[in-house]
Amino acid sequence: MAGRVIYIVRSWPRLSQTFVVNEVLALERLGVGLSVYSLVRSGESLVQPEVAKVRADVVHLRGTGRRHAAANARDALSLLRRHPRTYLGTAWFALRHPGLAAGYGDCSTLACFAHASEVAAHVVRAQGPQGRASHVHAHFAHDPALVGLLVARLTGLGFTFTAHARDLYQIPPSSLATRARAARAVVTCCEANARHIRHSVAASDLPPLLVVHHGVELDRFRAGPPRPPAPEVPTVVSVGRLVEKKGFEDLLRAIALLGHRGVRLCLRLYGDGPLRARLLELRESLGLADVVTLMGARTSDEVAAALAAADAFVLTPRVTDDGDRDGIPNVLVEAMACGLPVVTTAVGGIPELVTDGANGLLVGAKDVAGVADSLERLVVEPSLRARLGCAARITVEESYDVDEAALRLREVFAGDVGWQGEAGP
Repeated sequence: MAGRVIYIVRSWPRLSQTFVVNEVLALERLGVGLSVYSLVRSGESLVQPEVAKVRADVVHLRGTGRRHAAANARDALSLLRRHPRTYLGTAWFALRHPGLAAGYGDCSTLACFAHASEVAAHVVRAQGPQGRASHVHAHFAHDPALVGLLVARLTGLGFTFTAHARDLYQIPPSSLATRARAARAVVTCCEANARHIRHSVAASDLPPLLVVHHGVELDRFRAGPPRPPAPEVPTVVSVGRLVEKKGFEDLLRAIALLGHRGVRLCLRLYGDGPLRARLLELRESLGLADVVTLMGARTSDEVAAALAAADAFVLTPRVTDDGDRDGIPNVLVEAMACGLPVVTTAVGGIPELVTDGANGLLVGAKDVAGVADSLERLVVEPSLRARLGCAARITVEESYDVDEAALRLREVFAGDVGWQGEAGP
């Protein structure tokens, strides 16, 4: 497609958002030119190795503090001189709709307008054959999508956004509807999210709604060397940010229950987050210091190696009291791509990926005994592990290839939204 796609994200690079980096790399393999605009820096010291392969320009936006006032004023003046009615109309829109930034998010509507003005000024200045922008796409429905909407108003470019999890469920329906009305299409990663969007946004306000699964690199995430069919102590892996919606407290209690039954395994939990201290305390109180290892944050290469060496994978998400939840966790797709049997909970879009007894084992959210029962089955039934792992790999090959997802997104960015992935009313 001619022209660059402006990609707006909340922070770059983000360790827990490898799906965004993977998507960027897959689009670049298709020849799509991209410029990534990040509202803030991630502040993380550990960076995924894939980030180094990204060819796109990455711009970290300045912010709205006093020390940036002169630069922000120059951007505003350049836009005002070039298209005064457009700039003033967009500014008036932002002033009249402060509630568009309500709910989950860190920026006010006016701060989003300042970010959008900086991006739009970049777009206006880069009008040569190599720099011309053709489309704006935002990842996440909260601050990034509002910035994308305002960039589209300031520049006249087409606009789309991808809604994921907390960004979708924790903004007001009216704010979601305003973003949707302005978009050429709305993309989301699972049908559960699509149902929420259709429920929240009137059909008259909703453009084509497209379900595009986050894909994985099938050549990178694949089964490792054959493991013993009946290891003395099976290794189970789990991966995720140590936050409430991941349900790791339920998982540790399930592991303790297995210990009371005399079922032996070891759990390696990869990830970091605000609940680390609480989980360490719970591990000690349950007597699991020799069974559960909190591995901390690791790169995707280290996670891929851990999955390839594991006997099974477990993830136990839940819906929090404030509505936060997962869509389809990318780590679950990665584990299944590695041919691992998985135990997980029926939350968000997970039942669209995992069919109980066919390509994994599915239990209810917060069902500690159910998680323990399913893990015990995997420990004592090697043939079940093999059958589920084989079916899991086939599922990912058929529906979760990152390059197939990129092909669909390229069509969306080019304005072709009539393909069969469209979610009906």
